[in-house]
Amino acid sequence: MTDLPIAQELCRRGTWQGAAARCELTYEDRFFRRRKLTTLAGWSLVADFSQTLSLEEGDALVLADGRLVEIGAAPEPLLAVRGPDLARLAWHVGNRHTPCQIEAERLLIREDRVIAHMLEHLGAEISALEAPFTPEGGAYGHGRTHSHAHGHSAHAH
Repeated sequence: MTDLPIAQELCRRGTWQGAAARCELTYEDRFFRRRKLTTLAGWSLVADFSQTLSLEEGDALVLADGRLVEIGAAPEPLLAVRGPDLARLAWHVGNRHTPCQIEAERLLIREDRVIAHMLEHLGAEISALEAPFTPEGGAYGHGRTHSHAHGHSAHAH
C-alpha cells in the first residue's frame, strides 16, 4: 500500500472551486486508470479510478481527505495549421482521426510530420510550437476521438 494521498473521484471542469495544488499533464498523460502524479508544488499522489478516464484542463481530482488537485494541460510539441480554407483542412485532419484543437484562425495538432506533409500539399501553412493541447472530445466519447468502434453492421455510422 502507498503512503501517498489517493484520489478516486473526479470533478469535471466548472463543478468545483478551491484547489490545493495543480498537476500539468500532456494529452496522452491525461488518459489513464491508475497513475502516480506529481503536483507543481512537488508533492505526489496516486490517482486510482475504477475505469480509464480522459481528464480535461480544469478538471479536479478529489483526494481522500477532501483536498482538490486541479488538472492542467502541460505544454507539448504541436503544429499550428493555418490556411485560407481552414474548414477543409479540419475535415482532412478529422478524417484521419487525429486529435485537433480547433481555434478561429488555426488548428492545433500534435507534432506529426506525415499529417503535416499531407496538409502542406492541401495548401496549409504549418508552424511548430510548444503549448498546452486541449483537442475537441469527439462525438462518441468524453474527451477522446478514438473511443468508438467503426462497425460494419446495418446500424454503423
